[in-house]
Amino acid sequence: MKNRILLILGCSILSTNFLFSQQDFQGISGINVDNYPRVDGSTSTNPLNYIVAAKLLGLEYEWTSGTGGKDVIFTNQGQMSWDFRMKFQCSQTHGAIINLIDNQTDLIIVARKMSADEKQYANNASISLIETPIALDALDFIVNAQNLVNSLTVEQIQNIYLGNITNWNEVGGANEDIIPFIRNANSGSQEMMNEIVMNNTGMPDWTVSLSDAEDMTLWSMFAVYEELLSHPNGICFTPHYYREYMMSNIFTADKIKTLAVNEIMSDKNSIKNDTYPFVANVYVSIRSDLDQNSMAYKLYEWLQTKSGKDVIEESGYVPYEAGVNGIIISHNKNELCVYPNSVREGFYIKGMKQTAQINLFDYLGRKVFSKIITDNDYVDISHLQKGFYIVDISTKESDNQYKILKE
Repeated sequence: MKNRILLILGCSILSTNFLFSQQDFQGISGINVDNYPRVDGSTSTNPLNYIVAAKLLGLEYEWTSGTGGKDVIFTNQGQMSWDFRMKFQCSQTHGAIINLIDNQTDLIIVARKMSADEKQYANNASISLIETPIALDALDFIVNAQNLVNSLTVEQIQNIYLGNITNWNEVGGANEDIIPFIRNANSGSQEMMNEIVMNNTGMPDWTVSLSDAEDMTLWSMFAVYEELLSHPNGICFTPHYYREYMMSNIFTADKIKTLAVNEIMSDKNSIKNDTYPFVANVYVSIRSDLDQNSMAYKLYEWLQTKSGKDVIEESGYVPYEAGVNGIIISHNKNELCVYPNSVREGFYIKGMKQTAQINLFDYLGRKVFSKIITDNDYVDISHLQKGFYIVDISTKESDNQYKILKE
């Protein structure tokens, strides 16, 4: 049997009602519909962008259901100005990142950091991004409800996508060929798959094919679910939030089911406790040259406050909790420790397993300091001016970023 991986492209604009407690809520002073930042993001983070805006602006909103799933809209959206409505885009992960680099939007919320080619695009434009985790999501693996398999191990999933396991009977299922679906490169879920499941080792150079019954490219995450309905032996991956909050009313458990991984189901507890194997960060990203007095920068900071985290939690996401030492902007699971976060003369870096290059960038994205360091090294920045800096620590295996304040 020639194993096939079916390519499904893109994302769809979808649709849903949340009430928040006003107790202890702190908004952003001076924010209104006229100066609200331009925001963009992926399909799965689109509800969060709307809920955040509704909460900060005192607007009514609701979860609405449609043929394409559930999403959040402003209740009186038809009465709002076109200019305000156009501040909310859902350009999918790759499109949102490119829009941010091109200054077509002010702030994005997406489920991954920049990919290698997006970083190159940013470098060519002499732009750097600040990518800060604000929530946790997970990558779920879904199959047709008729499938006899209810759980796979991490190794089994990897081997299915490496082409080493090709029949469901090899993992306790029926004697049927496995049809693994993938997403297009640079889609949020495909990059999550590459990073947190395949450990950036990649998958074979498959000859991409489509459904035997169709000679067309499918352009939506929604189509992943549709394909699994018509291919009972298929398997694919999806962001947990998208599955749980945006698709559950259409593709119910009697149609599409979520597999446990290592006998652990993805839910808020297993995501928060990091016991589910495929937990991923959700990032708020801004350009490093963004004016710190702008509403976009204030929104970026607000999303990391208690009130911001409360809104994130009520949207259905698990809020991200950074370590006590340093404000982590982006990191691998082998997390380093930068301390203290607020410094006068310098800071330390702990948890290094190898020599690394450290670079400091100011808020305009200019490199102001560079040094080779080892574990628990002291980094003297007494010569730098007061303000926020991005600490970028690069090794052969990872790239970690932190935000520090020099007082």
